[in-house]
Amino acid sequence: MRRIRIQVRGVVQGVGFRPYVFGLAQHHGLAGFVRNEPSGVAIEVEGPEAALDAFVTAMQSAPPPFCRIQELRTYQEAVRGGDGFVVLPSLESGDYLTLVGPDRAPCAECLREFSDPADRRYRYPFINCTHCGPRYTLVTGVPYDRARTTMAAFVMCPACRAEYDDPKNRRFQAEPICCPDCGPQLALRDPSGIQIACDDPVEACLGQIAAGRVAAIKGIGGFHLACDARNPDAVAALRYRKQRDHKPFALMVRDEVVASQVAELSGEELGILCSPERPIVLLRKKVGHGLAEGIAPGQGTFGVMLPYSPLHARLLTGALSTLVMTSGNGSDEPIAFTNDDAYRRLGGIADLFLTHNRDIQVRTDDSVLRCAAGGPRFLRRSRGYAPGTVLLPVSTCTTEVLAVGAELSNTVCLTRAGEACLSQHIGDLSNLAAYESLGATVQSLEAILGVRPAIVACDQHPGYASLRYARSRNLPLVQVQHHHAHIASVLAEKGRTGPVIGVAFDGMGWGDDGTLWGGEFLVCDLSGYERVGRFSPVPQPGGDAAARHPARMAYAYLRAIFGVEANRRAGEWLPGLSKEECSVMAQMMEAGVHAPLTSSVGRLFDAASALLGICLHNTYHAQAPMELEAHAAQARMDAQPALAKISKDAQGLLTVQGSDFLASLLESRSGGISVAQCAARFHGALASTTAEVCRRIRDMRGLECVALSGGVFANALLLETLVAILEQEGFDVLLNERVPANDGGISLGQAAVAAWRCACA
Repeated sequence: MRRIRIQVRGVVQGVGFRPYVFGLAQHHGLAGFVRNEPSGVAIEVEGPEAALDAFVTAMQSAPPPFCRIQELRTYQEAVRGGDGFVVLPSLESGDYLTLVGPDRAPCAECLREFSDPADRRYRYPFINCTHCGPRYTLVTGVPYDRARTTMAAFVMCPACRAEYDDPKNRRFQAEPICCPDCGPQLALRDPSGIQIACDDPVEACLGQIAAGRVAAIKGIGGFHLACDARNPDAVAALRYRKQRDHKPFALMVRDEVVASQVAELSGEELGILCSPERPIVLLRKKVGHGLAEGIAPGQGTFGVMLPYSPLHARLLTGALSTLVMTSGNGSDEPIAFTNDDAYRRLGGIADLFLTHNRDIQVRTDDSVLRCAAGGPRFLRRSRGYAPGTVLLPVSTCTTEVLAVGAELSNTVCLTRAGEACLSQHIGDLSNLAAYESLGATVQSLEAILGVRPAIVACDQHPGYASLRYARSRNLPLVQVQHHHAHIASVLAEKGRTGPVIGVAFDGMGWGDDGTLWGGEFLVCDLSGYERVGRFSPVPQPGGDAAARHPARMAYAYLRAIFGVEANRRAGEWLPGLSKEECSVMAQMMEAGVHAPLTSSVGRLFDAASALLGICLHNTYHAQAPMELEAHAAQARMDAQPALAKISKDAQGLLTVQGSDFLASLLESRSGGISVAQCAARFHGALASTTAEVCRRIRDMRGLECVALSGGVFANALLLETLVAILEQEGFDVLLNERVPANDGGISLGQAAVAAWRCACA
């Protein structure tokens, strides 16, 4: 007989790990206990040596589905004797080393009960068990127990308590357990928050949606705005009220059958769509989809998700099989997640509110992915995946780091014991509510993880709100160049330290020379970087205004191509620009006033989109590049695209002449080539030229590994074309997989760089 103590660390709370351990111990006839602790889960087991070995082996080889064991240590203990195995109350004191699991969609068993008229939880919108349901959005602290969740306000009825205490029950130790007798309740309310009398709030809400109304629906991490996806007038009304002219709306469909009716669906996409994380997946529109055209204007894709809560399942079991289900916010605001905030901010958008009395602790928007270049790629990483960790390739760093990310698509990251813990999507920090959400998210993560950071990592842009927040912490700052952070995020994901050829293409990042970078070729590792190539800088007339008005960037490139002839050419290619506006922009650029230089590939995409007449105004972030990609996807890629000129400048930097892409585009268009084919040629030429620069850097530096990151690589057509060329040339290509390539991944890169510098200090 032996007795051992086992300390398990990782995602082991809120994932059914204690019930699993209980059943495993009973199966092997072992005595002892299991309990949650701030550091993870503690287990003591006693029995024959062979049984103990089998117990540990099974735990390591086949843990519960959503459990992630990061560390398992065993210690010998004195044999105590005794019978039986028990679950002890959680230990509340000690070092915090545990992680809380993300929210999960209802499991098959819960859905079966949900659909069974004889079950006591029939159609109950808060049904859950140890294998599914909300976690991160409910947690107020660790160890993970009901008392430290927003379910603490609901006292279990005798029937739920019996299930909670029964080791053989699927709800054994399920902290959010509840039923219609003791759990949260739905209510239908008007825009002022006054309850509307009705027998069934869901049926009443569906009736209003079917009649063309817009409903605000409280979900797992916040509110959605919903309407009938087949009703063009309802979709148009939602657009008008939300002040969202063109940005695509997300869809929630009843099941994969309905998804396949409105969109093309590969096996990989189906797997992601049906996964317990239930993200929004970008899928190619199907001809004859029958949905309102206003859902995703100018796009070749729909953003589709399946129901990820019992309430959503109930909404889609009736006559309506497809709903617009977009974030519950006004233009550029974070989603509303408290009832009062929803009435205040959404009262002018929604006709009615389907809400409930279970508080949401952490505001969490939906995750968005698309499949590209052989795998899923995040566009927004949030519900279902947050919080999550990446093991940093910096094992010697003991300093805890807070990384506060970028200005757009902001996320934050905290390091602890060699791991980076990643937050949910926060948003655009130029919005005050998003900036306040940044502080609340940091506070929540610090409380859950028990982390008190010693340094703050941030971007070096002097105007970023994230830098302002970083300084407010009164801790030592580590400022990380924006594009270095992009490439470092890839290295951190892959467990690499470098050096690599880093290709960082995006809209804008503050450069070391005070100009706006965005088309960068770096040789870098986690410690630092060297800029070895770039796209040729051009003025950005009007500064940030040029990012909203692609025609301005198009005019800047026309001047680079045609010089004094630019105004005449603008009259031909950019009829939306007046002579007066062209004259003002010319004066700005000549005087160097309010026309900062930029090497941005994102702005190059804007110019191409405008010159082809596709998009002259960005009503949402990256609209022009997205619509350019949608056009290009309709055409065939040329086998031998023309390369742009590559030369060395006075500083020795390999410089790509970005204006060559647009000169070629105009020549093709003048020759009668279709807009779609011109857009495809632009993508092909950009990919081929980028690969040629990488080849030249390999010849100079002997590096065989290329890391691609930055928001431009959200473009699936460009990414897949470039990766195929690089791999054919023998390069080892690294891509973001666990965080977005856009600015949502910046905080991970900042954290990795700061941790490395601290370890080497």
